[in-house]
Amino acid sequence: MGTPAFAVPALSALVDAGYSVELIVTQPDRPAGRKQILKPPPVKLKALELGLPVFQPLRLKTSDSWERLQAIAPEVIVVVGYGQIIPRNIIDLPPYGCINAHASLLPKYRGAAPVNWAIANGDARTGVTTMRIVFELDAGDMLLKRETPIGFDETAEQLSQRLAPIGAALLIETLEGLADGSIIPEPQNEDEVTMAPILKRGDGEIDWSLTAPRIYDRLRGFTPWPGIHTYFRGRRLQIHRARPLGKSSLAPGRISTSEDRLHVGCGGSSLLAVDEVQPEGKRRIDASDFVRGYRPQAGERLGEIRQ
Repeated sequence: MGTPAFAVPALSALVDAGYSVELIVTQPDRPAGRKQILKPPPVKLKALELGLPVFQPLRLKTSDSWERLQAIAPEVIVVVGYGQIIPRNIIDLPPYGCINAHASLLPKYRGAAPVNWAIANGDARTGVTTMRIVFELDAGDMLLKRETPIGFDETAEQLSQRLAPIGAALLIETLEGLADGSIIPEPQNEDEVTMAPILKRGDGEIDWSLTAPRIYDRLRGFTPWPGIHTYFRGRRLQIHRARPLGKSSLAPGRISTSEDRLHVGCGGSSLLAVDEVQPEGKRRIDASDFVRGYRPQAGERLGEIRQ
């Protein structure tokens, strides 16, 4: 069971390792783009390439879904980024359980966006955890973990691409360990649980009282979506590229321009250099073009919405 590009290496690894993959369960095709053309999920495309049968139920909690899976009598169900709650009867169906590869070091970052929030919160390390699925969000016993540092400039998209093959290899190791009995499941410490809720557009609004490094972390964590944005002269301003600088006497949100450069004061007496922006309704432009075209004045403040 899987849907996004993150799950594709896991599917390939299962086939390459010689496992008998009887069925691929993935989300239905969804309309995408300006013309809303139906687009198949990445896992479906890979399954068709491999000649594997594909099942795309709108909901798993139906008699049709249950009968389809029960007929296969799977020894194990592997789940990577499927995107639906798995009903209890399906969780209990395979003797080896439903095994999930989750892109965090559990019990940190249970939820839909663990990669994004690990970066946005300034974590130095993350990883992948395999776990047994239970009828509670990402709360099952942990099986194996792999840890990796988060690069200083790494975005959520880049980190996801790097974690996907790590997770795929860990899944194969997990299945082998379950088969030979060498893995001892480890309960999660509930006192250490943190959550990684699904991202909302509003998560990207910049709070200039945060330090410049933390704002930069949020830019990386929220790339490609929802990105980070603020307001300039009452209009939305998306910031696509920026970097933290040193100390500053500018108040949070206050602008400084020098030689076509755009700097903004942040919390903790820190400074953010803004390199690329997108004014509302316009294309992306370098900060130097923004300074020349919009002529922001020293002392103007970002973040104020004109009523």
